Parts: sequence; structure tokens; C-alpha cells
Amino acid sequence: MLDQRRAQGEKLVFTNGVFDLIHPGHVRYLRDARIMGEMLVVALNTDDSVRRLKGPLRPILPFVERAKIIASLEMVDYVTFFDEVTSLETIVLLHPDILVKGGDYTLDGIVGRNEVETMGGIVRSIPFVQGFASTLIIERIVQSASVAPTR
Repeated sequence: MLDQRRAQGEKLVFTNGVFDLIHPGHVRYLRDARIMGEMLVVALNTDDSVRRLKGPLRPILPFVERAKIIASLEMVDYVTFFDEVTSLETIVLLHPDILVKGGDYTLDGIVGRNEVETMGGIVRSIPFVQGFASTLIIERIVQSASVAPTR
């Protein structure tokens, strides 16, 4: 399917992440990524990959649920996964025209940048939306639970 769409001149935009608790920052980020091309592929870290990155208490939502949520967003065309700590193998396999990451990454820090640019693609960083991060939301939930009155 990707090859057919590319043969018609459509640009493949690729991004990846945990997308553990979907929040407004994620939605804006994915919307902005999709605008850069005609099809958006989102690669999700598997649960094991998330644990290696974020620790034993993550992910909050299991992979299947995260994938269902991301796939339900109108700006997302395809969802895939990767079990490694980074999405480099998936990036090389899919050969995106545009690789996108959030503004919390510098261009030099974006995994796959060299490979995408070598293949003739471009790499973009979308500005980070302050105040919205899954880790911060989880911390606020834990803090509010610890001070909530008991019944």
C-alpha cells in the first residue's frame, strides 16, 4: 500500500514514540507532522521497549491500546511498532521522505537523521508544546493521589 501511494507521488511522513497517555501536545504534534506530507506513519515502542527506556512502571497503557488510540486519530494513516530502543531499523526499512520528531530533540539528536538525509529525505523538528508530557501528567496524578482526602 505504501509503495502504491508513493508511486502516485505521495510523501511519507514518519514519526515514532511511546504515546503512552495521549494529550493535547501529542495531537498537535501528529497534526503538524501530517501536514508535511500525504501519509503519516507512526511507529510505537513495544511495551518491552518502553520499559527499557522509561523503567518498570511504564507503559501505563499496553501497546495494543496505545496502537488503537493512535490509529483512531484522523491524521494518522498507518501504525507500526518497533521493539528496539530506537526506531532506526524501521526508519531504514520504510525510507520516509520526511522524518519528524518533537522539539525536545535537536536535529543532531534525531535518530535516523543521517540515514534519511542520505536517502534524499528531510528531517524536521516540530516545536514542543510546553506543559504537556506524559511523564509530567503521571507525576501530577501521583501527587494528587497522595494528597487526596480519604473517604
